[in-house]
Amino acid sequence: MLAEKQDVFLHSAFFTLIRNDNRIPAEPLAILKEHFGLYSIMMDFIFIIGPSAVGKTTLAKALFAHYNGVYLEQNMVPEFGIPEDCPDIGVFEEETCWENVLLQLNYFYKKGFRNIIALDFDDYRTRELPLHFKGKRFVTLKLVSGDTEQIRRQMIRRSENEGGLMALENVDRANQKIKSRPLLPNEVLLDVAGKTRKEIFAEAVEIIDHFEPALDYPYELPDEQLFLSWVQSRNLR
Repeated sequence: MLAEKQDVFLHSAFFTLIRNDNRIPAEPLAILKEHFGLYSIMMDFIFIIGPSAVGKTTLAKALFAHYNGVYLEQNMVPEFGIPEDCPDIGVFEEETCWENVLLQLNYFYKKGFRNIIALDFDDYRTRELPLHFKGKRFVTLKLVSGDTEQIRRQMIRRSENEGGLMALENVDRANQKIKSRPLLPNEVLLDVAGKTRKEIFAEAVEIIDHFEPALDYPYELPDEQLFLSWVQSRNLR
């Protein structure tokens, strides 16, 4: 019963602070940590990246149910027409979707929502996250697998049951490229190899609840060759 009352108090305190100051001030945050044993109150944003079929959507939906924040996949962007004089349809579509995602993320943030989960954007845009969200409490979970056969099995199972991308020939290269590149600010590696959905979810929650994100850091955009893109003209497949 006491735990339930504490949860109610904390929920109220968080949103009062956010509403009045647009974020949690340092001193009240320290007080809440001290009195309730909390290392991290909540994230502004939770980004989930990784190769296709590694389990991003499954994890994101579980985290949304757990944190009750916002869930946004890039494929939720409304349909739109392509101008007849468009020089590069792929670039136009990706840029339009990405810019729309950024607008929606900032909209929900300004409305006072936190634990805003975003995924399904082009891997190429991962390099921009530390620029767009510098000064915010964000974490990027980089899902990879030490067992590429696990990803292959998941891709086949997904295709048979839900549809979706079926590109077994790209699994090894995509997984290795994402896994091997250096971690970006506030990025955490989560290897899903040999783990159940419940185990992956539990590990993700442990990371999120105890991760203290950097708010200020030096940063320059990494070489785009370290990233993938579904836009053909970028030659980053």
